[in-house]
Amino acid sequence: MKPPAWLRLPALLLMTAALTAWAVPGSAAVAARPAQHPARPAAAAAGTATCDPTASLRPAGLPQVTPGSFMAKIRARGYLIAGVDQNTYHFGYLNPLDGKIEGFDIDMVRAVAKAIFGNPNKVQFKAISDDQRIPAVRSGAVDIVAHTMTINCERLKEVAFSSVYFDAGQRVLVPSNSRATSLADLGGKRVCATTGSTSIANIKAAASHPIPVAVTYWTDCLVLLQQGDVAAISTDDSILDGLAAQDPWTKIVGPRFTSEPYGLAISQQHPDFVRFVNAVLQQLRTDGQWKASYAHWVGTPVPAPPPAHYQA
Repeated sequence: MKPPAWLRLPALLLMTAALTAWAVPGSAAVAARPAQHPARPAAAAAGTATCDPTASLRPAGLPQVTPGSFMAKIRARGYLIAGVDQNTYHFGYLNPLDGKIEGFDIDMVRAVAKAIFGNPNKVQFKAISDDQRIPAVRSGAVDIVAHTMTINCERLKEVAFSSVYFDAGQRVLVPSNSRATSLADLGGKRVCATTGSTSIANIKAAASHPIPVAVTYWTDCLVLLQQGDVAAISTDDSILDGLAAQDPWTKIVGPRFTSEPYGLAISQQHPDFVRFVNAVLQQLRTDGQWKASYAHWVGTPVPAPPPAHYQA
Protein backbone atom coordinates (compact mmCIF):
# COMPACT_ATOMS: atom_id res chain seq x y z
CA MET A 1 0.00 0.00 0.00
CA LYS A 2 1.67 3.18 -1.17
CA PRO A 3 1.33 6.08 1.31
CA PRO A 4 -0.14 9.36 0.11
CA ALA A 5 2.29 12.09 -0.88
CA TRP A 6 2.02 14.00 2.41
CA LEU A 7 3.20 10.91 4.32
CA ARG A 8 6.46 10.90 2.36
CA LEU A 9 7.40 14.31 3.75
CA PRO A 10 10.10 14.52 6.42
CA ALA A 11 8.77 13.51 9.83
CA LEU A 12 9.43 16.96 11.29
CA LEU A 13 7.01 18.46 8.78
CA LEU A 14 4.48 15.72 9.42
CA MET A 15 4.61 16.30 13.15
CA THR A 16 4.13 20.04 12.69
CA ALA A 17 1.22 19.46 10.33
CA ALA A 18 -0.42 17.07 12.77
CA LEU A 19 -0.13 19.45 15.69
CA THR A 20 -1.51 22.28 13.58
CA ALA A 21 -4.42 20.20 12.33
CA TRP A 22 -5.24 18.92 15.83
CA ALA A 23 -7.58 21.82 16.59
CA VAL A 24 -9.08 22.18 13.11
CA PRO A 25 -12.83 22.85 13.41
CA GLY A 26 -14.76 19.68 12.73
CA SER A 27 -12.04 17.40 14.05
CA ALA A 28 -13.17 15.11 16.86
CA ALA A 29 -9.73 15.07 18.48
CA VAL A 30 -9.18 16.93 21.76
CA ALA A 31 -6.24 16.91 24.15
CA ALA A 32 -6.38 14.78 27.27
CA ARG A 33 -4.52 15.90 30.36
CA PRO A 34 -2.68 13.42 32.55
CA ALA A 35 -4.84 12.55 35.53
CA GLN A 36 -4.15 11.25 39.02
CA HIS A 37 -4.87 7.58 39.62
CA PRO A 38 -7.91 6.95 41.83
CA ALA A 39 -7.67 4.34 44.53
CA ARG A 40 -7.73 0.83 43.10
CA PRO A 41 -9.85 -1.81 44.86
CA ALA A 42 -7.63 -4.56 46.21
CA ALA A 43 -9.82 -7.23 44.63
CA ALA A 44 -9.23 -5.77 41.18
CA ALA A 45 -5.48 -6.34 41.17
CA ALA A 46 -4.23 -9.19 39.01
CA GLY A 47 -1.61 -11.33 40.72
CA THR A 48 1.39 -11.77 38.47
CA ALA A 49 2.09 -15.24 39.92
CA THR A 50 -1.02 -16.63 38.24
CA CYS A 51 -1.48 -14.02 35.55
CA ASP A 52 -2.36 -15.06 32.01
CA PRO A 53 -2.27 -11.65 30.30
CA THR A 54 -4.19 -12.64 27.16
CA ALA A 55 -7.15 -14.19 29.00
CA SER A 56 -10.01 -11.70 29.11
CA LEU A 57 -13.63 -11.85 30.30
CA ARG A 58 -15.93 -14.06 28.26
CA PRO A 59 -18.66 -12.20 26.36
CA ALA A 60 -22.27 -13.00 27.21
CA GLY A 61 -23.44 -13.72 23.68
CA LEU A 62 -23.99 -10.90 21.21
CA PRO A 63 -23.18 -7.31 22.25
CA GLN A 64 -26.27 -5.89 23.95
CA VAL A 65 -26.84 -2.62 25.80
CA THR A 66 -28.71 -3.70 28.91
CA PRO A 67 -30.47 -1.32 31.34
CA GLY A 68 -28.17 -0.10 34.11
CA SER A 69 -25.00 -1.19 32.31
CA PHE A 70 -22.01 1.03 31.64
CA MET A 71 -22.92 0.83 27.96
CA ALA A 72 -26.35 2.29 28.80
CA LYS A 73 -24.62 5.22 30.54
CA ILE A 74 -22.46 5.79 27.47
CA ARG A 75 -25.56 5.71 25.26
CA ALA A 76 -27.33 8.21 27.52
CA ARG A 77 -24.33 10.54 27.26
CA GLY A 78 -24.59 10.41 23.48
CA TYR A 79 -21.02 9.41 22.53
CA LEU A 80 -18.17 7.06 23.38
CA ILE A 81 -14.96 8.67 24.72
CA ALA A 82 -11.86 6.97 23.33
CA GLY A 83 -8.20 7.61 24.10
CA VAL A 84 -6.20 7.14 20.90
CA ASP A 85 -2.91 7.94 19.22
CA GLN A 86 -2.58 10.60 16.53
CA ASN A 87 1.02 9.87 15.51
CA THR A 88 1.10 6.22 14.44
CA TYR A 89 0.49 5.73 10.73
CA HIS A 90 -1.66 2.65 10.01
CA PHE A 91 -3.10 2.53 13.54
CA GLY A 92 -4.02 5.96 14.91
CA TYR A 93 -2.91 9.09 13.06
CA LEU A 94 -4.29 12.52 12.33
CA ASN A 95 -4.78 13.07 8.62
CA PRO A 96 -3.85 16.74 8.12
CA LEU A 97 -5.82 16.85 4.87
CA ASP A 98 -9.19 16.43 6.60
CA GLY A 99 -8.43 16.75 10.33
CA LYS A 100 -9.70 13.23 11.07
CA ILE A 101 -8.04 10.51 13.11
CA GLU A 102 -7.80 7.27 11.13
CA GLY A 103 -6.31 3.79 11.32
CA PHE A 104 -6.75 0.19 12.44
CA ASP A 105 -7.18 1.10 16.12
CA ILE A 106 -9.74 3.72 15.13
CA ASP A 107 -11.74 1.08 13.27
CA MET A 108 -11.89 -0.98 16.48
CA VAL A 109 -13.27 2.00 18.39
CA ARG A 110 -15.83 2.79 15.72
CA ALA A 111 -17.05 -0.82 15.81
CA VAL A 112 -17.69 -0.47 19.56
CA ALA A 113 -19.55 2.82 18.99
CA LYS A 114 -21.66 1.20 16.28
CA ALA A 115 -22.61 -1.62 18.65
CA ILE A 116 -23.74 0.90 21.27
CA PHE A 117 -25.41 3.53 19.10
CA GLY A 118 -25.93 1.94 15.69
CA ASN A 119 -23.63 4.73 14.46
CA PRO A 120 -19.82 4.32 14.24
CA ASN A 121 -19.30 8.09 14.33
CA LYS A 122 -20.64 8.60 17.85
CA VAL A 123 -17.10 8.90 19.25
CA GLN A 124 -15.17 11.69 20.92
CA PHE A 125 -11.48 11.02 20.36
CA LYS A 126 -8.94 12.18 22.94
CA ALA A 127 -5.40 12.19 21.57
CA ILE A 128 -3.09 10.90 24.31
CA SER A 129 0.55 9.83 24.57
CA ASP A 130 1.73 6.37 25.59
CA ASP A 131 2.33 7.37 29.20
CA GLN A 132 -1.17 8.90 29.48
CA ARG A 133 -2.99 5.70 28.54
CA ILE A 134 -3.36 4.09 31.97
CA PRO A 135 -4.03 7.36 33.85
CA ALA A 136 -6.74 8.27 31.33
CA VAL A 137 -8.53 4.94 31.86
CA ARG A 138 -8.17 4.89 35.65
CA SER A 139 -9.37 8.46 36.10
CA GLY A 140 -12.45 7.95 33.92
CA ALA A 141 -11.28 10.59 31.43
CA VAL A 142 -11.91 8.02 28.68
CA ASP A 143 -14.17 4.98 28.39
CA ILE A 144 -11.69 2.96 26.36
CA VAL A 145 -8.13 3.20 25.01
CA ALA A 146 -7.19 1.93 21.54
CA HIS A 147 -3.52 2.81 21.25
CA THR A 148 -1.26 -0.09 20.11
CA MET A 149 -1.24 -1.09 23.80
CA THR A 150 0.44 -4.32 24.85
CA ILE A 151 -1.37 -6.46 27.39
CA ASN A 152 0.91 -7.57 30.21
CA CYS A 153 0.60 -8.60 33.83
CA GLU A 154 1.90 -5.34 35.26
CA ARG A 155 -0.68 -3.31 33.36
CA LEU A 156 -3.43 -5.73 34.40
CA LYS A 157 -2.85 -4.58 37.97
CA GLU A 158 -4.19 -1.17 36.95
CA VAL A 159 -6.59 -1.62 34.02
CA ALA A 160 -8.63 -4.35 32.38
CA PHE A 161 -8.12 -5.42 28.76
CA SER A 162 -10.22 -6.84 25.99
CA SER A 163 -9.19 -10.01 24.25
CA VAL A 164 -6.21 -9.67 21.89
CA TYR A 165 -7.13 -7.88 18.67
CA PHE A 166 -3.65 -7.60 17.10
CA ASP A 167 -0.33 -9.41 17.48
CA ALA A 168 2.92 -7.45 17.13
CA GLY A 169 6.57 -7.91 18.12
CA GLN A 170 9.48 -5.57 18.81
CA ARG A 171 12.10 -5.04 16.09
CA VAL A 172 14.52 -2.26 15.10
CA LEU A 173 14.39 0.61 12.57
CA VAL A 174 17.70 2.07 11.34
CA PRO A 175 18.90 4.30 8.48
CA SER A 176 19.26 2.47 5.17
CA ASN A 177 23.07 2.74 5.32
CA SER A 178 23.33 1.31 8.85
CA ARG A 179 25.24 -1.93 9.34
CA ALA A 180 23.18 -2.87 12.40
CA THR A 181 21.09 -6.00 11.96
CA SER A 182 19.52 -6.20 15.41
CA LEU A 183 19.50 -4.61 18.86
CA ALA A 184 22.57 -6.73 19.66
CA ASP A 185 24.60 -4.55 17.27
CA LEU A 186 23.62 -1.30 19.03
CA GLY A 187 25.57 -1.57 22.27
CA GLY A 188 26.53 1.91 23.48
CA LYS A 189 24.37 3.49 20.76
CA ARG A 190 21.35 5.73 21.38
CA VAL A 191 18.08 3.91 20.65
CA CYS A 192 14.73 5.71 20.78
CA ALA A 193 11.29 4.69 22.11
CA THR A 194 8.40 6.44 23.83
CA THR A 195 7.96 7.06 27.54
CA GLY A 196 5.42 4.64 29.00
CA SER A 197 5.92 1.98 26.31
CA THR A 198 7.05 -1.60 26.82
CA SER A 199 9.63 -0.86 24.13
CA ILE A 200 11.69 1.53 26.25
CA ALA A 201 11.84 -1.04 29.06
CA ASN A 202 13.01 -3.72 26.61
CA ILE A 203 15.76 -1.42 25.32
CA LYS A 204 16.94 -0.77 28.88
CA ALA A 205 17.02 -4.51 29.57
CA ALA A 206 18.89 -5.47 26.38
CA ALA A 207 22.09 -7.46 26.98
CA SER A 208 23.98 -5.32 24.47
CA HIS A 209 23.42 -2.23 26.66
CA PRO A 210 22.12 0.32 24.15
CA ILE A 211 21.43 3.80 25.51
CA PRO A 212 17.65 4.30 25.78
CA VAL A 213 16.28 7.65 24.63
CA ALA A 214 12.70 8.29 25.76
CA VAL A 215 10.41 10.75 23.94
CA THR A 216 6.69 11.51 23.95
CA TYR A 217 5.64 10.41 20.45
CA TRP A 218 6.94 8.00 17.81
CA THR A 219 7.24 10.83 15.31
CA ASP A 220 9.70 12.43 17.76
CA CYS A 221 11.84 9.29 17.42
CA LEU A 222 11.74 9.53 13.63
CA VAL A 223 12.88 13.16 13.73
CA LEU A 224 15.81 12.23 16.01
CA LEU A 225 16.76 9.39 13.64
CA GLN A 226 16.63 11.72 10.62
CA GLN A 227 18.79 14.26 12.43
CA GLY A 228 21.35 11.63 13.42
CA ASP A 229 20.68 12.11 17.13
CA VAL A 230 19.85 8.42 17.63
CA ALA A 231 21.18 5.33 15.85
CA ALA A 232 17.90 3.44 15.82
CA ILE A 233 14.27 3.22 16.90
CA SER A 234 13.09 0.03 18.53
CA THR A 235 9.43 -0.79 19.06
CA ASP A 236 6.62 -2.97 17.72
CA ASP A 237 6.94 -3.85 14.05
CA SER A 238 3.39 -2.53 13.52
CA ILE A 239 4.58 0.95 14.55
CA LEU A 240 7.90 0.68 12.71
CA ASP A 241 6.07 -0.17 9.47
CA GLY A 242 4.30 3.18 9.67
CA LEU A 243 7.51 5.07 10.42
CA ALA A 244 9.33 3.36 7.54
CA ALA A 245 6.46 4.29 5.20
CA GLN A 246 7.13 7.94 6.04
CA ASP A 247 10.86 7.75 5.34
CA PRO A 248 12.16 5.60 2.46
CA TRP A 249 15.74 6.04 3.73
CA THR A 250 15.08 3.72 6.67
CA LYS A 251 14.82 -0.06 7.01
CA ILE A 252 13.49 -2.53 9.58
CA VAL A 253 16.05 -5.12 10.66
CA GLY A 254 16.23 -8.26 12.74
CA PRO A 255 13.54 -10.72 13.80
CA ARG A 256 10.91 -10.06 16.44
CA PHE A 257 12.47 -10.44 19.88
CA THR A 258 9.31 -9.90 21.96
CA SER A 259 5.62 -10.73 21.74
CA GLU A 260 3.31 -7.69 21.95
CA PRO A 261 -0.39 -8.68 22.06
CA TYR A 262 -2.61 -5.60 21.76
CA GLY A 263 -5.77 -5.12 23.79
CA LEU A 264 -8.32 -2.35 24.27
CA ALA A 265 -7.86 -0.92 27.79
CA ILE A 266 -10.94 -0.42 29.97
CA SER A 267 -11.46 0.45 33.63
CA GLN A 268 -11.55 -2.46 36.06
CA GLN A 269 -14.72 -0.87 37.40
CA HIS A 270 -16.66 -1.88 34.26
CA PRO A 271 -16.41 -5.64 33.64
CA ASP A 272 -19.72 -5.52 31.76
CA PHE A 273 -18.11 -3.20 29.23
CA VAL A 274 -15.12 -5.55 28.86
CA ARG A 275 -17.52 -8.41 28.03
CA PHE A 276 -19.43 -6.17 25.63
CA VAL A 277 -16.25 -5.10 23.80
CA ASN A 278 -15.13 -8.74 23.59
CA ALA A 279 -18.45 -9.60 21.95
CA VAL A 280 -17.84 -6.81 19.41
CA LEU A 281 -14.32 -8.07 18.68
CA GLN A 282 -15.63 -11.60 18.19
CA GLN A 283 -18.07 -10.31 15.59
CA LEU A 284 -15.22 -8.55 13.78
CA ARG A 285 -13.22 -11.78 13.72
CA THR A 286 -16.06 -13.83 12.23
CA ASP A 287 -17.82 -11.46 9.83
CA GLY A 288 -14.74 -10.37 7.86
CA GLN A 289 -14.53 -6.82 9.21
CA TRP A 290 -11.23 -7.46 11.01
CA LYS A 291 -9.65 -8.77 7.81
CA ALA A 292 -11.04 -5.87 5.77
CA SER A 293 -9.62 -3.33 8.22
CA TYR A 294 -6.24 -5.09 8.27
CA ALA A 295 -6.05 -5.13 4.48
CA HIS A 296 -6.97 -1.43 4.27
CA TRP A 297 -4.60 -0.08 6.92
CA VAL A 298 -1.81 -2.62 7.33
CA GLY A 299 -1.72 -4.36 3.95
CA THR A 300 -1.63 -7.82 2.48
CA PRO A 301 -1.33 -10.73 2.89
CA VAL A 302 -3.89 -10.69 5.68
CA PRO A 303 -3.33 -13.16 8.54
CA ALA A 304 -6.06 -14.80 10.55
CA PRO A 305 -7.26 -12.61 13.43
CA PRO A 306 -5.78 -13.46 16.85
CA PRO A 307 -8.15 -16.00 18.43
CA ALA A 308 -10.00 -14.93 21.55
CA HIS A 309 -8.75 -16.36 24.84
CA TYR A 310 -11.03 -16.11 27.87
CA GLN A 311 -10.67 -16.72 31.56
CA ALA A 312 -11.88 -20.11 32.75
